[in-house]
Amino acid sequence: MTTLYGYYRSSAAYRVRIVLNLKDLAYDQVSVDLVAGEQRGAAHLARQPQGLVPSLETNDGVRLTQSLAICEYLDECHPTPPLLPADPVGRARVRALAQLIACEMHPLNNLRVLKYLVDELGADEGPKLAWYRHWIAEGFTALEAQFSREAGSGDFCHGDSPTLADICLVPQVFNAERFDCDLGGYPRIQHIAANCRALPAFAQAAPAAQPDAR
Repeated sequence: MTTLYGYYRSSAAYRVRIVLNLKDLAYDQVSVDLVAGEQRGAAHLARQPQGLVPSLETNDGVRLTQSLAICEYLDECHPTPPLLPADPVGRARVRALAQLIACEMHPLNNLRVLKYLVDELGADEGPKLAWYRHWIAEGFTALEAQFSREAGSGDFCHGDSPTLADICLVPQVFNAERFDCDLGGYPRIQHIAANCRALPAFAQAAPAAQPDAR
């Protein structure tokens, strides 16, 4: 059985859960409590030397890390439904949208960065929230412009079925809502997120639906 090591509120683990569900793959989940610091324990560091989630252990014992790499691995091994368009330009666009979220937005606002702001730099709740909301606004403003102007946008990030970009977008919208970010200026993002969340694969991957949810 494939095993996913993650945490219910981790957006990176959320991405992988969506893909596993879209591909209709059976998997077990093992919770790594990020708030309690379990990611820094010896058992998890043996799986993931960075002390991050997710980590995926395949049926044959191979361990994989980094959510986008895991998602593309699953797509290559189980190509239906596809996470990337058939044409090279479409694939490049979807990867660019996904990377804008996963590589530009998410790293600035993940738990270890927020803890560093508070624990090492002495930021209190106000500056921490201002930091978080600033980077959400920077990224979502760019995404909204792309969805509004670029050919290829549809009911989802690219066309009319979910792709790797949607798999990254929905967890980032969840995070923005959790931190009370103002999403009123992003109607296309809200429309796409609502369409995704209506699909069982996304709904079943949501943080509130996980066995370790609190």
